[in-house]
Amino acid sequence: MESTLAKHERNLAALLHASAFSKFFIPFGNFIIPLVLWSANKKDYPFVDYNGKQVLNFQISLLLYSIVLGAISIPLFVGFFPELFSSSFFGFNHLNDYNNLNINFSDVFSFSSWLFPLSIAGLAHGALFIVNIVYTIQAVIHTNEGREFSYPITIKFLK
Repeated sequence: MESTLAKHERNLAALLHASAFSKFFIPFGNFIIPLVLWSANKKDYPFVDYNGKQVLNFQISLLLYSIVLGAISIPLFVGFFPELFSSSFFGFNHLNDYNNLNINFSDVFSFSSWLFPLSIAGLAHGALFIVNIVYTIQAVIHTNEGREFSYPITIKFLK
C-alpha cells in the first residue's frame, strides 16, 4: 500500500490521527476535528476513510471507558463524604447525632476502606490517558509512512 499512496493522502491520514490532540485546546475537539476531516475526504481517499474510522472508533471507545470508570468511582468518592462530617474529622460532635439516633457513618464509610478502589480508578484513568497519547503518536508515525494502523482496545462503532 505504501507505493500507491500519494504524499497528500498519507499526510491527511496522519493529520486525522494528530487532530485527536485537539482535545487539549478545544472541548470535544478529539471528536469534532477528526469527524470533519474524515467526512470531507472519505470519498476521495480510501486510506483516509480507513484511518478516520480508526481515530473516531478509538476516541469514542476511550470516552466510553472513561464514563464507565467515572460511574464506578463516583459512588466510591461519595462514600468518603460522611467521613468529612464525622466528629473525628472536624471535632463536631453534634453532626453524628441525628435526633438521638447516634448513627456513626465513619465506621461504614471510612477513608481507608475507600482509598484502594479510588486509587485503582485513578490509575485506570491515568492509564487510559497514557494509552491515548502513546497510540495516537504511533498512529501518526505509521500513517505518515503509509502503513495502516489499528488501535488496541477499540470497539468498532464505525465499520
